[in-house]
Amino acid sequence: MAPVTPPHRSVRTRAAPSALRHGRLNTAVVYMLLCAAALTVLVPLFWLVSTAFKPFDEIFAIPPLLLPSSLGLDNLTSVFTSLPFAAMMLNSIKIAGLSALGQVVSCSMAGYAFARLHFVGRTLLFLVCVATLLVPYHVTMIPIFAIMKSLGWVNTHTALIVPAWLGGGFGIFLMRQFFLTLPEDLEDAGKMDGANPVQIFGAIILPLAQPGMTALAIISFTNAWNDLIGPLIYLTQMEQMTMTVGLTFFKGMHGTQWNLLMAGALLSLLPAAVLFFIAQRHLISGISLSSAMKG
Repeated sequence: MAPVTPPHRSVRTRAAPSALRHGRLNTAVVYMLLCAAALTVLVPLFWLVSTAFKPFDEIFAIPPLLLPSSLGLDNLTSVFTSLPFAAMMLNSIKIAGLSALGQVVSCSMAGYAFARLHFVGRTLLFLVCVATLLVPYHVTMIPIFAIMKSLGWVNTHTALIVPAWLGGGFGIFLMRQFFLTLPEDLEDAGKMDGANPVQIFGAIILPLAQPGMTALAIISFTNAWNDLIGPLIYLTQMEQMTMTVGLTFFKGMHGTQWNLLMAGALLSLLPAAVLFFIAQRHLISGISLSSAMKG
């Protein structure tokens, strides 16, 4: 009678617990690194919020106070009484909102033309548009100012809004990459029904391009909201300034009013933060789809 050999456990079965432990260890390390990266953002943000509600004498207290001794709105009130901050906030909303709208309108049309329409010199013209991203703003600052002065737009918000309606290299690139991810069968169906390119773009493409347009709108709004050098160049009256410029006035000759500066920064941060949390899903999906498509 042949001897009975005991069954052998497979190598895969023996390796399963080890692989499981290794996977859990990698996950733990990733979460630790993500938590450390989050702390580098959350700790300064917490200090900003805490300082915005502290009296000036508690900012440099030793030992440092994590929380203010009393929660009051004196700093926020002082921000609005020291400067025309309410008017500056409205100016920022006006300039950033119209600039974002202009970027979405102009860049979506240009991006669709580069992605779907066939014309002579399309590739070369697109490369020229992308190459403008390599030109620093300081190089074109003086020529643009001369143009705005000749048009009589200096000391008006028009000089900060109209250029956004003329497109931009980043926005055109982003929208072109997004349009390339859309199937061409939809446009072919529209052509079979007798629709022209304008009708196809308005009725078929734009409803599908909401993630990309939302991503571009948020990025453009944030850039216009945080712009400092543009208002300083074109505006001279205090009532026309934006919030970003207003924050710099809290840096006086004899010292910085940190409590008012942090209170103003908190107010300046809120609109962009609210906009991001409302549309973060469209922002992430729009950027991921645009970056996933190779041009």
